[in-house]
Amino acid sequence: MPRLVAVFALVFVGLTSVAMTFALEPSAKGSKDWPQWRGPNRDNKSSQTGMLTNWGDGGPKLAWKIEGMGDGYASVSVMGDRLYSTGNVEGSQSVIAVDLGSQKILWTQPLTDNTKHGYEGSRCTPTVDGDRLYVVSSNGQISCLKSADGSVVWKKEFNKEWRGRMMSGWGYSESPLVDDKWVLCTPGSSDAMIVALDKMTGDEVWKSAVPDQGEAGKPGAGYSSIIVSNGAGVKQYVQLIGRGLIGVRASDGKHLWSYNRIANGTADIPTPIAQGDYVFGSSGYGDGGSGLVKLVKDGEGVQAVEQYYKPGKELQNHHGGMVLVGDHLYFGHGHNKGFPVCVDLLSGEKKWEGNSRDIGNGSAAITYADGHIVFRYQSGAVALVEATPEKFTLKGVFKPEVQIRESWAHPVICNGKLYLREQNTLMCYEIAKN
Repeated sequence: MPRLVAVFALVFVGLTSVAMTFALEPSAKGSKDWPQWRGPNRDNKSSQTGMLTNWGDGGPKLAWKIEGMGDGYASVSVMGDRLYSTGNVEGSQSVIAVDLGSQKILWTQPLTDNTKHGYEGSRCTPTVDGDRLYVVSSNGQISCLKSADGSVVWKKEFNKEWRGRMMSGWGYSESPLVDDKWVLCTPGSSDAMIVALDKMTGDEVWKSAVPDQGEAGKPGAGYSSIIVSNGAGVKQYVQLIGRGLIGVRASDGKHLWSYNRIANGTADIPTPIAQGDYVFGSSGYGDGGSGLVKLVKDGEGVQAVEQYYKPGKELQNHHGGMVLVGDHLYFGHGHNKGFPVCVDLLSGEKKWEGNSRDIGNGSAAITYADGHIVFRYQSGAVALVEATPEKFTLKGVFKPEVQIRESWAHPVICNGKLYLREQNTLMCYEIAKN
């Protein structure tokens, strides 16, 4: 009998524990981390489900807000119970760590003196990899920090190491890519357009020489960030630079292909989209546009074969980014317009276009979760749009509590929360059901 009582007690405790687990578990399901620019897979998509799919008139509930993020337009990365971003704080461009449990700043690590360029402030979303962070500051410096306390492990200056060059003078905006044992960034010089570094030491693994190919745009790095493609069966790093799209072989940095047509002469910004053998890119301003290329094996190399090109007046993303859901692209179309648009990836055909004037003004930064696109407009308005090619369906609009100047920081959805960085303020909104 005592043994039966003990067994019953253990079963009861086990069942109670399970019940408590279900009771405490949030209704939103999916990955709880957003460790880098554009999320776990750099595709701007959250795996979260169980989200609010209609915001109503007032929008989601503000859970909390804090000050201390500094000046800038950087988005945020989230790993476990910590959030990281960059900002200009007291004369230095810095990395800031936030404890999400207490909603307090854990540490602020200065990296470099503020640099003078148009739209001063930070741009880079830190990349979290294990116990380290990787950051590119706007003056052109890549730094490796310990995530625990922000102490600097190593740093490299683009100009000093590789004669770095930007296509225009607004400051580097790249968020570095960590790939296995390497970290990659884009100094922008002709003989070191992209470099691969040992992520532990900062030692150079290879540098990629990329000569100008075409007259559109300008020489140097753009304002985009590197992605990985396995198009044509070749692992490669794809980037939007001052002269348009490029692909370099991952193993050694050899330049494989270029696509110059979508480049503009002011600033090439959006991170490209890769799926299978296809790469889609876009840029704003008067001479930008959008194009899709198919990557085809060519002996030891790869060719980029144009599938279509759309001039800027027909289709372009200024900045704010694009997301591919199924076979359809969603983004804000038009230079400084942000008209919500859905486009068939393979044909370039518009399935629908919404009127952003009914929502907000200026370009729109976007992200995806649970069948919906969040559009955050330069004027501050945040909108929820259903991600379907059938028709444009607006599911709610709200104005965040804080709006200071251009709301360019990309929204992030993670663990049932919507994070909005607005200069020195970080806002957290509840968007999970229940």
